[in-house]
Amino acid sequence: MLKTLKKAGLAAILLAMLATAIVYGLLYLSLPTLSGKASVPHVVEPATLSRDDKGIAVITSENRQDAAYALGYAHSQDRFFQMDLLRRNAAGELSELFGDAALDLDKRRRFHRLRTHSQKILSRLSDSNKALLESYSHGVNDALQHSSYPSFTYLLTGAERREWQPEDSLLVIFSMYFDLQESNYQRDLLYTQIKKDFGEDMLQFITQTSSFQAALDNSRLPVSNIKPPELSPTLLASAIWQPIDEAPEIGSNNWAVSGDLTESGNAMLANDMHLGINVPVIWYRAQLNIKEGKGFSVDGVTLPGTPAVIVGSNRHVAWGFTNSYVDSADWIHLPDDTPTEQITEVIKSDGQDINYVIELSEFGPVTTMDGEKYALSWVAHQDYAVNLNLVNFEQVTSVSEALQTSKSVGMPVQNMTLVDKEGNIAWQLTGAVPSRSTPTNTAISPEEYSTDWQQQAQDIPFVFNPSSNRIWTANSRVVSADSYNRFGDGGYALGARSQQIRDRLFEKERFSEQDFYRIQLDNEARFLERWHKFLLALLQTNAQRYKKDIDALENWQQCACSDSVGYTLVRRFRDAMMEHTFAPLETALEKHDLSLRATRRTLEPALWQLVTQQPDSWKPKVSSSWQAFMLSTYGKMKHDLLVQITGHGDTSINALNWGSVNQFKPRHPFSRQIPLLSGLLDMPAFQGTGDKFMPAVQGHEFGASQRLFVQPGNEKTAVLTVPGGQSEHPMSPYYRSGYQDFVEDKETPLLPGTIANTISFFPMKP
Repeated sequence: MLKTLKKAGLAAILLAMLATAIVYGLLYLSLPTLSGKASVPHVVEPATLSRDDKGIAVITSENRQDAAYALGYAHSQDRFFQMDLLRRNAAGELSELFGDAALDLDKRRRFHRLRTHSQKILSRLSDSNKALLESYSHGVNDALQHSSYPSFTYLLTGAERREWQPEDSLLVIFSMYFDLQESNYQRDLLYTQIKKDFGEDMLQFITQTSSFQAALDNSRLPVSNIKPPELSPTLLASAIWQPIDEAPEIGSNNWAVSGDLTESGNAMLANDMHLGINVPVIWYRAQLNIKEGKGFSVDGVTLPGTPAVIVGSNRHVAWGFTNSYVDSADWIHLPDDTPTEQITEVIKSDGQDINYVIELSEFGPVTTMDGEKYALSWVAHQDYAVNLNLVNFEQVTSVSEALQTSKSVGMPVQNMTLVDKEGNIAWQLTGAVPSRSTPTNTAISPEEYSTDWQQQAQDIPFVFNPSSNRIWTANSRVVSADSYNRFGDGGYALGARSQQIRDRLFEKERFSEQDFYRIQLDNEARFLERWHKFLLALLQTNAQRYKKDIDALENWQQCACSDSVGYTLVRRFRDAMMEHTFAPLETALEKHDLSLRATRRTLEPALWQLVTQQPDSWKPKVSSSWQAFMLSTYGKMKHDLLVQITGHGDTSINALNWGSVNQFKPRHPFSRQIPLLSGLLDMPAFQGTGDKFMPAVQGHEFGASQRLFVQPGNEKTAVLTVPGGQSEHPMSPYYRSGYQDFVEDKETPLLPGTIANTISFFPMKP
């Protein structure tokens, strides 16, 4: 019997070793070939695709069309699964890969019918844009054909790799619309329900203007302390505490100084775009070298699935973006007799065809809330939403030229910051902005709807060479107070981060790339200072009981530092007070499948007013006083956090250092479902230093998706760090390349290093 068991155990071990060998063998076989020569029918002139020691794609071609082919080839070799997810996300086709688990998301995406929109827009693009998309698609598909085995992601899902179509690149851009603007229309629907259920006074109270403002012209919107509306005893009694999830601060930082503030006389740009940080990271580094005409070179980051350099420098001009949050959506409340039509979209999931019915109106797709119909007019539904005109930035030679070029760019509207080697700087709203001039945050009637929605705005604000020699944007209001009503509020950030960047820029009269990097890493907790004082005073009402907590607060270092326990206590106390104080509203809204999550960033003025004025109608009846309510909230917060971090609640609060609580841990989508793959697929975790209300933005899987510091014409001193590698293949030497530089705040050069591999493409002879 013992011998039999030993033989069985040995057999199991051998089978496991064999299975592991097969898996690793398939993984290695699916690695792309990075060197060689290929005769292909889709290039006009010879072109090369090289990679440096970090995997940065270096493309050299005679013309831009062949460069698009080579970039498509590179993206396909290194990121095809990511590209596939992006197009499927926008089109509502993820269920084909992941089955019913993705069905609800697919339905939400199909509501917008973006594959149909992409096909329509593609037919209307300029010939040059179409040619770029076709060449890019050929490059993607040729790389697929040249690979012997599909990547491990397709082996695990059992899905087939579907060829790339030109319309798919437009879908990738549409996917960014969901990242950057989805909260806008969700928020407006929430406000409509709040106004309906709680009245205009409540809506005005929770959306009152913040004192944290940093517009470029220093204009201010009026700040008024609106009296808190009384909550009914019934509403208060029905409240059930529940977390109000934090929406990631999708947006970014960028700033610039003119040549008057640099040693070289060249203007300088900083840009770090805040997005979810996954594996692989969203951006792909590339250098394009085009020989035709006068020739040009451009370095920066590209978006896999599209042939353009999104952010970068071309030796003359550098550009960067932050999400603008001007209002990009309106809901129209439809009377019962409004004519509509229904269409059926077929979603493929788990081998079945699922019919999804969408109701359409002349204003846009229709949803129902409380038995009433609302149609969505969103800029992403318009013909001007998407194009490839961003590629024209690659050849501009001055900020003035770039300002004109940017007016025709179709993408989610951004704060574009520009600098050039002559020392000029500028800011301009760039992307799809509707001409309608009366944006609103609650539903309107059909009579109030403007057909100007169908036209792209021409009255776009900009700033050129301000007298301060400085420009800054960080997702709060950038436009003037006069322009605020014209362009609306699509969910601006609070403004604390913008203020801090602005103030740092006025602390010096000379800047280098290293100075800019220090601003980007600034984690001083200015925003939370008043909350720190408030919590300290609260705990000092029972100093003996909270002695250790008070010690931690008194030594909080006033920063989101990895070893600061005090910062954790302040930050999480504010969050807990927000969730517990607004629990009556959140509970009521949940019945409509709505949440204050969509407007959490605007609640600070109302929350601060409530905790300082302490109106009785907002105090839970189970608490004898506001002080008792707040102490109870603090105690529950601390206990729950200790359980989350340590597994039990009676540990010393020293376990609550911010680095542990806010650990940076980029993960691969598959490791969430198969934890055993975590070691192979995920990036190493580290205790970061940063948070949401300061320039150094960082969360568990969120933060700066790249850091760029560049003076056009001085690219040799420029810095570009990215929190991940170039390849999505875990066996590639480029899977983690660059990640460690990012977490260690190293100055990774913008320009490529030593070339390691080269593929040469030649036109196929007839």
